[in-house]
Amino acid sequence: MDLNYTETDEAFRTMVRGYLEQNLPADLQHKVLNHKRLSKDDLVRWHKIVAQQGWVATGWPVEYGGTGWTPVQRHIWEEECAHAGTPPILPFGVNMVAPVIMAFGNEAQKRHYLPRILSCEDWWCQGYSEPGSGSDLASLKTRAERQGDHYIVNGQKTWTTLGQHADMIFCLVRTETGGRKQEGISFLLIDMKTPGITVRPIITLDEDHEVNEVFFDNVSVPVDNLIGEENKGWTYAKYLLGHERTNIAAVGRAKREMEFLKRIAHDQQKNGAPLLDDPVFAAKVASLEIELMALEVTVLRVISLDNVKRGPGPEASMLKIKGTEIQQALTELMLEAVGPYGLPFDTRFMEGTTEHSASEDDDAAPLASYYFNYRKTSIYGGSNEIQKNIITQMILGL
Repeated sequence: MDLNYTETDEAFRTMVRGYLEQNLPADLQHKVLNHKRLSKDDLVRWHKIVAQQGWVATGWPVEYGGTGWTPVQRHIWEEECAHAGTPPILPFGVNMVAPVIMAFGNEAQKRHYLPRILSCEDWWCQGYSEPGSGSDLASLKTRAERQGDHYIVNGQKTWTTLGQHADMIFCLVRTETGGRKQEGISFLLIDMKTPGITVRPIITLDEDHEVNEVFFDNVSVPVDNLIGEENKGWTYAKYLLGHERTNIAAVGRAKREMEFLKRIAHDQQKNGAPLLDDPVFAAKVASLEIELMALEVTVLRVISLDNVKRGPGPEASMLKIKGTEIQQALTELMLEAVGPYGLPFDTRFMEGTTEHSASEDDDAAPLASYYFNYRKTSIYGGSNEIQKNIITQMILGL
């Protein structure tokens, strides 16, 4: 593929950059660029700003409210958003369940759910992982027994990101036993306000409430909320995970964090000179930047395939592996750069209740939390070890 941007692409970039300069609220930009925590209101506010412009669902078909942008334009949009410091558009609705609804849902489901995802009227979360069923997702045990025109759901999901805010959850449930464990799984859309659902917080190492346990105790779900066919949910689940893994690569964000790393490494001193001038540290940064450049090219190739033939396939696993390895390496080099200044854990500063950190180094203060949080990236969306198995089986044919 041609790796040079065309004049049309560059004009598109200029247009996007101008939009972001005019519409990105300064307080949200400050939080993102300084690694502070975002609230639900922050995320919803930015979603609604972009939705008003009609740019929330950059990868959707135009008939459902998508932009009609090319893969390169979508890449430019994501790159410019990351560089400007926008909050993320949460993927659970726009990039995960929506493609499944469009591909496998019925017309009534499309008419009801897709506009609500675009407007952020519904906040979605994901009900995949269970205790003992993470990387081995097909071993899930949450049951859905059909009784007339409803399913009765019992079981537990875990590591449910931002489930405490969610209006809806898309769930994998077991509707039949016997046979291969990938069989007998169905894909249900469940209203989180339904009686019998309990959300319990999990506080992680970075002292944040980002993930949860979700319990289902005789939860009644209309059969109309079944996506596609009963017992065919494993097919839909794999389709969704392909979209999730492609997005996990997060090249634009990694490029922004690379620039942040270079800046703090330049500001830190070693033997009277900037740390970035130290040949050992500079070699680490250069090696990582080369890997990031290679990842960006690979992402462009994969999304181009998505545009011409199908949804993302096993090559998305390669993006997931390399993208998360780069993200983790960035956080490691950041902590290495700031040294002991990264040790203080100033939660109040990260949540925005104080203007400056107690450590008196506002750049360094969030970095330990940032490091801890990014340990998860090689696990969620299917652990990197599982992705290597997928590549071996489906690409290498071994």
